[in-house]
Amino acid sequence: MVQPHEPEFEQAFTELLSTLKESTLFQKRPELERLIPVISIPERVIQFRVVWENDKNELEVNRGFRVQFNSALGPYKGGLRFHPTVNLSVLKFLGYEQIFKNALTGLNMGGGKGGSDFDPKGRSDNEIRRFCYSFMAELQRHIGADTDVPAGDINVGGREIGFLFGAYKKLRNQFEGVLTGKGLDWGGSLIRPEATGYGLVYYVQEMIKYATEGKESFAGKRVAISGSGNVAQYAALKVIELGGTVVTLSDSRGSFIATGEEGFNAQEISQIADIKLRHEQLSTLENEFKGKFKYVEGSRPWAIAGKVDVALPSATQNEVSGEEAEALVKAGCKYIAEGSNMGCTLEAISVFENDRLKNAKGIWYGPGKAANAGGVAVSGLEMAQNSQRSNWTTDEVDAKLKNIMVNCFNNCVETANAYNAEDSNGLPSLVKGANIAGFVKVANAMIAQGEFW
Repeated sequence: MVQPHEPEFEQAFTELLSTLKESTLFQKRPELERLIPVISIPERVIQFRVVWENDKNELEVNRGFRVQFNSALGPYKGGLRFHPTVNLSVLKFLGYEQIFKNALTGLNMGGGKGGSDFDPKGRSDNEIRRFCYSFMAELQRHIGADTDVPAGDINVGGREIGFLFGAYKKLRNQFEGVLTGKGLDWGGSLIRPEATGYGLVYYVQEMIKYATEGKESFAGKRVAISGSGNVAQYAALKVIELGGTVVTLSDSRGSFIATGEEGFNAQEISQIADIKLRHEQLSTLENEFKGKFKYVEGSRPWAIAGKVDVALPSATQNEVSGEEAEALVKAGCKYIAEGSNMGCTLEAISVFENDRLKNAKGIWYGPGKAANAGGVAVSGLEMAQNSQRSNWTTDEVDAKLKNIMVNCFNNCVETANAYNAEDSNGLPSLVKGANIAGFVKVANAMIAQGEFW
């Protein structure tokens, strides 16, 4: 199952298995335990070289990957990531998480992930186009609207999806919904860029309602967010819309921290979005923010944000350590949910879960496979619109997204209660509920299809 030198995948596998074993799942459904080795090996791993020409007419070569992990619930579905850190361990962890995340949306999607160690930063549009065409020349053999439907991920946005789709259409002479995150004029869905951030906030909104028996909301809450890409930007905008105060945003080199009670506004988030499009560092905005925010070089927000009520890690994996988790608890944080995939280390999750064991009013932790499922949920809605050759309105898509996230939260709670995946104080563990609900749905489908007997 776990191969040597695959630390990210080992972490995802260990986290899932430990939570399943801590519940009564295998006592109530003992036949499912034998499925663990089956579901933890991808159905297919595709690795290929990508040879392309830079603007100096020099040949460059990168590694391309697609991990087709599980198709029990539908076509493989998961993003493409272009980043120097991409390797098989990272993509297997992401694909493994994607299986259960997609199951929690309630839509018919399997799990997969892919990408390349190509770094688009500093590259011209023509270089990125040439790379995308070369990448798709191989990937197109293995994908299709009813087989595998990739989407965007880190460094794969609207521009890259456009180039990849153009290459696919040219190579296959087919216009089909083979990629999601497409432009609105040629098959894309409204709300797709906003979906992960909005969905994250909708999920946490349900956490707050449940924990306070409907007495509280985001209104008046101080919210720490990491990252400054799509997820962080749209999560911040939705928090502001719901009456919360966003006191931090960050990039790979440091964090902006509010110096007073006032948080980010929509105009300042728009400035950050412009900086990100130009691949510049957030620190260049410090003078424009005129003392309202301090940029702290080399630090993530969690230990330096001061008092916060909600924390939304939305940058990358393992961005909240055990020590930073303890700092959040001490700062009075009551709700944390992952906008990034596997945003918290195992040590951090242990801190949050143990805090709940000691205190019925302790911290609520929402795992990424549930909390950030909004992005792939709207990708699934884009697939549905493509199949119908139709377009839904903003309000229609947003309402469907909110309904999916509310149902996802309720599913986590109900499953935790059903399998005694609770804290000692009787409150449901959302991480255990999410893991069990996703796993059981996929396992039932595999058994029904005769893949496991």
